[in-house]
Order: sequence, then C-alpha cells, then structure tokens
Amino acid sequence: MNDMKKIVFLTLMVLCSLNILAADSLAVKSSMKPLNTKLRALSSSQIQAATKVLGDDAYSHNDFATAAQIYECVLKTKGEAAEIYYNLGNSYYKLGEISKAILNYERALLLKPGDSDFRANLEIARSKTVDKVNPTPQFFLVNWTNSLINTMGTDSWATTGIIFFILFILGASCFIFSKRVLVKKITFISSLVLLVFVIVANIFASIQKSELENRTNAIVITSSVTVKSTPNVTGTDLFIIHEGHKVVVKDSSMREWKEIKLEDGNVGWVKTTDIEII
Repeated sequence: MNDMKKIVFLTLMVLCSLNILAADSLAVKSSMKPLNTKLRALSSSQIQAATKVLGDDAYSHNDFATAAQIYECVLKTKGEAAEIYYNLGNSYYKLGEISKAILNYERALLLKPGDSDFRANLEIARSKTVDKVNPTPQFFLVNWTNSLINTMGTDSWATTGIIFFILFILGASCFIFSKRVLVKKITFISSLVLLVFVIVANIFASIQKSELENRTNAIVITSSVTVKSTPNVTGTDLFIIHEGHKVVVKDSSMREWKEIKLEDGNVGWVKTTDIEII
C-alpha cells in the first residue's frame, strides 16, 4: 500500500506540471499580438475611441463600411476577439467582400471553434465562392478527433483539464484514505478514467494553442490567382484559384512568394500579396 501511495503522489506531481501548462494556455489570446489590418479614413482620436458598441450601432444603421472600419480599429488597438472578427466578417459580407468575410469568420473560429453561428455564417460565405474543391479523404478516426478538438477552444480545454484534475485529486484521496474495499475499487477505477481525461484535455489544449500560435492556413484575397510551378512569374501555370479559397501555406521562407497546398492535394506557388494568413 505504501508503494501505491508513492505512485499516486508521483502521478499527482506530474499532473500538476501538465495543468500548469494548460493554465498557461488560458492567456494565449491576451498575449498574442494584434494582426496588422489596413485602416482607412479614421483619425487617431477616432481610432482610440473605437469600441464594439460604436461598430454595432453603425451596423444596425446599415452603415456597413463604417462598422467595418470601427471593428478593424478595435482589433488593431485592443487585440484579437472572436466576436469582433465575427461582426467584421458580417460587415464585409454585407459589403459584398466575400474573401474578407471568409477571412474574418475563419479568424473568429480559430479563437472560438465551437461556435455554431460562426461556422454557419462561414459556410454561407463559402457558398458564394467560385471554387468547389473536393478535399482529400481522411480516415474517419482523424475526422472524428478533429471534430472533437474543435468543439471547444484553448481556454475551454484548459479549464476542462483543470476540472478533471481536481476531480482526479479527490478520487485519489478517497482511494488512499478510505478503509472500505469497495470504495477503494470504485475510486481507483474512477481516478484512472479521470487521469485519461486530464491527459486528453491537456493534449487538445496544446493542439489548439499550437494552431493559434503557428498559423499556416490562408485565404485568397485576389479575385483570381494563377498558381505557378515555381516562385517566379515565368513559372509554368498550373491552375487558377479564386478569392475566398482556403489554402495551406507549406513554405513561407520567401518574402514575395508562398508555396501553397489545396484541399485536394495540389500544390504550387502564389505571390504573397494574393493571400492573407488567417
């Protein structure tokens, strides 16, 4: 029994380290630098005074251009927020700028992947795009795991991990100090299950955090782009993609060109100015 107690307490110490990492991910959004956005004709005082309320007011009065400017200012001065990206996407959608709408819906989902409204509006905007690419089929378990990870964001998974960790401590304590055999059996099994949940929640939080910090997906913002075989205007024309198309940036080492990959596996090079990272 003494050996078992040592194992349990050693496990607790390991889990403490894991949950410190998970709690650390709760501050991801606040520590991230605001994305660079192009601001238009607002003065410096108006930029400082820009708030979500002002943007919402302009949007409610169908002044979508002003609403978009204000939301851009809020993101520029106050940092990233899922709801602001969502409202900015709605403003651009109303203005008919589909690629910018998709870009901001994607950014909103990156911060808050479980929001059904964000995803629904993204799908509506995508239906307006020209390109219809069939993605490369994936193993069903991979799709299921990705769907599960995207039910919550980094903060939520980290919080879930902490909650399971607290329950694990309670279960382990009952196992160690209880004198009843039945209680020991139940709490031992429960503690093992909770331990698995803690590890999974921390892994999912880590994956979400990595996606936030290392963004490789991008949206085509030019009306149509000819993808090249090499990073040069003289390269062979491979295929054409249109605005709003989502791509993965495979190679971003060059300043003026990026190597991209489509959902169907096709790869090629486009100018940096033709895409914008989500």
